[in-house]
Amino acid sequence: MTQSPTSRRSPWAVHGDGRSVTPGDVVHPGERLSWPRTVGVGVQHVVAMFGATFTVPLITGFPPATTLFFSGIGTLLFLLITGNRLPSYLGSSFAFIAPVLAAKAGGDIGPALGGIVVAGVALALVGVVVQLAGARWIDALMPPVVTGAIVALIGLNLAPVAWDGGGSGTGVKAQPLIAVVTLAAILLATVAFRGFLARLSILLGVVVGWALAAVLGDLDPKAVDGLRDAAWVGLPQFHAPSFSLRAVVLVIPVILVLVAENAGHVKAVAAMTGRNLDRDMGRAFLGDGLATVLAGSGGGSGTTTYAENIGVMAATRVYSTAAYWVAGVAAALLGLSPKFGALILTVPAGVLGGATTALYGLIAILGARIWIENRVDFHDPVNLMTAAVAVIIGAANYTLIAGDLSFNGIALGTAAALIIYHGMRVIAHLRGTTPTSRPAPEPEL
Repeated sequence: MTQSPTSRRSPWAVHGDGRSVTPGDVVHPGERLSWPRTVGVGVQHVVAMFGATFTVPLITGFPPATTLFFSGIGTLLFLLITGNRLPSYLGSSFAFIAPVLAAKAGGDIGPALGGIVVAGVALALVGVVVQLAGARWIDALMPPVVTGAIVALIGLNLAPVAWDGGGSGTGVKAQPLIAVVTLAAILLATVAFRGFLARLSILLGVVVGWALAAVLGDLDPKAVDGLRDAAWVGLPQFHAPSFSLRAVVLVIPVILVLVAENAGHVKAVAAMTGRNLDRDMGRAFLGDGLATVLAGSGGGSGTTTYAENIGVMAATRVYSTAAYWVAGVAAALLGLSPKFGALILTVPAGVLGGATTALYGLIAILGARIWIENRVDFHDPVNLMTAAVAVIIGAANYTLIAGDLSFNGIALGTAAALIIYHGMRVIAHLRGTTPTSRPAPEPEL
């Protein structure tokens, strides 16, 4: 690898000739290609994260441009905190959707934003602890069976939102034809295209659904008028958070998912680059936590490290954090265009319903994937009962009301997974029994 004189004054050394990556080699976080190529890779990261990032505010009723703006700023903050050693884009976390919808009081997003801020603070504190004490205690608190159950129950808890907006009549139920065409386009794009285009299947499906709605005259006239009147350049809509105990209780369990996502991201990047990044685990939590605090303080969705961008890195073999600086700046600039935010608001209910049918299902299946990849033993009744009870509580959206507080299916399911797993393990240890010696009864189908 050669390094130009100018690169010595830069945080990144130029990889090789700056034009190509030789077979079997990778561009490490502290390296970069030539700036034109780095900009090109950075733009790919923006496109990769875009489909999921703008979907979250559309579902939750947050300003899309504001969310996009804070995702870009949050990414830059994350890169600073991790010392340019951990390539990642911070996009909107789907884990926040259900609790945010429950926390919104009469359509006011203030309490939900307050919950997001508190969740971000909690994640940042976890990051400080991990940086000081190491990350092994996280694996002990949340083994794969617990993590997989929590992720799966979030996807299943969101299923009614895909159908009818959780009772608002704005999902597949509102525009079934457009929803089916959108979903079909997503499925077709997934198998018809190769490489990078296949990873944009959600975005491509949304474009096809939007075009069909436009042809059929099913776009919201008010949204279209808003698009026509919006300025090309301007500040996004900022909203201040308000704080209520009820909203905090609803949103705070999300940090368990964020911990799992961030830890998985760090380990995935470490595996692909052949470097041990465990020392940066705490910094990753801290960076994502502070980015979430920043977003919630101004009206944006909570953030998380994005798996979509891991796909871009795997395809390009470019793990340079320079590309993520480009992506963060580009996203923030897009957030400064009210016209762009107004365009996103024209996406009709049927398109969202079709897209979220796939997205929410993918979240649920991701939980199962965690179990499979970690070879969770479901002959062990502790594992079996932990997953079984938690998933049903989340899917049915069990709700507990205690005074002014309301605990929904995600909060209760998360608590159930932790309590059942560790409770049964403690009892088995005290009794001197081996859990696998008494398998749980399997119902006849």
